[in-house]
Amino acid sequence: MIYHNEGTFQGVGKLELYYQSWHPEGKVRGVLAIVHGLGAHSGRYNNVVEHLIPKKYAVYGLDLRGHGRSPGQRGYINSWSEFREDLRAFLQLIQSQQPKTPIFLLGHSLGSVIVLDYVLRYPQQISALQGVITLAPALGKVGVSKFRLLLGNLLSQVWPRFTLNTGMDLSAGSRDEKVLAAYAQDKLRHTLASARLATEFFATVAWVNAHAADWQLPLLILHGGSDRVTLPEGGEIFYQRVVYEDKLRVVYPQAYHELQNDFNYQEVLTDLEDWLEQHLSPENVQLSQGNS
Repeated sequence: MIYHNEGTFQGVGKLELYYQSWHPEGKVRGVLAIVHGLGAHSGRYNNVVEHLIPKKYAVYGLDLRGHGRSPGQRGYINSWSEFREDLRAFLQLIQSQQPKTPIFLLGHSLGSVIVLDYVLRYPQQISALQGVITLAPALGKVGVSKFRLLLGNLLSQVWPRFTLNTGMDLSAGSRDEKVLAAYAQDKLRHTLASARLATEFFATVAWVNAHAADWQLPLLILHGGSDRVTLPEGGEIFYQRVVYEDKLRVVYPQAYHELQNDFNYQEVLTDLEDWLEQHLSPENVQLSQGNS
């Protein structure tokens, strides 16, 4: 049995941001909080939900500003700090609803940069987190043409709200044609990015990479070896710079960008579940054994 809730919470500037959550019956052992990628939304992680709910995890997902059911110009931010502070408010909401429950933070693609930046900027907040997972982290080259990147850079200062189609190839998301067909019909999805978002994104990626050695939380990086949207080399460079010992990077050779929706998603989610289990506190593991 899966219980589904929806609601809103206040982000930066009192923007009412949408979130949804899924809960198992009985006591929750851990929470997975998901931050989606550019143009996506919190409804794209059904396979994750269906895999983890029977294991007594709750799953929370927000729609970033300018995405999904949240308000705001599609693909626009004034500054990266809006994403960061929105995430802080989201985590506070989860803590209020799930007190004393271990929270794992998962970022996908653009969401991974939001998550990594948040943890590195707020080291005093990491005691609230049990660990961080990044799916297809956007830490290196991305599948956007040099012309679009140059144009975004030029326009960010004079016309920051100028918006371009990212030109990213839909078929690069998954090898599963059914998944691609569903993406094409998804009314909540968009392919837009503003000039300001582009410059803020690249500045944040540079900052995150420069501060990788400061990382202080258990870290799992999962990437498709054939990802054309966010190239795997970026995650590898960040991983090598992290000196914190509890880190793991797994590359799935043939997999594409949406690891949770690709042909090998069950393998990916089993690896995710195993890592979560290893990082739960002892009392939560005992709770699990009592329920099995």
